[in-house]
Amino acid sequence: MAQEERASQRSQKAYKKERLEVRVTPDPKHLIERAASLRGTSVTNFIIGSAQRTAAETIMDFEVLILRKAAREVFVQAVLNPMPPNAAAKKAAERYTKHLGA
Repeated sequence: MAQEERASQRSQKAYKKERLEVRVTPDPKHLIERAASLRGTSVTNFIIGSAQRTAAETIMDFEVLILRKAAREVFVQAVLNPMPPNAAAKKAAERYTKHLGA
């Protein structure tokens, strides 16, 4: 049994106070039963593990999308409204100009 599944089972045993119910047609039910059997786990544990992984991926995808939008806005603002160079940047520009021999 995979470490992830054992951890999931331990947390389920400690907190099995909530309930989720799903109604499905026979085709997805048979598919899920077969997959659970191949994994050597119960249908319940298979569904919970799959749902938890999908939920975590969905949340991460959403949060990454928000961060990308925020980062893009910061970048655009920095390009459109650059800060004046500080002393270190001015010295670096002078060294570069001397290096080029200009």
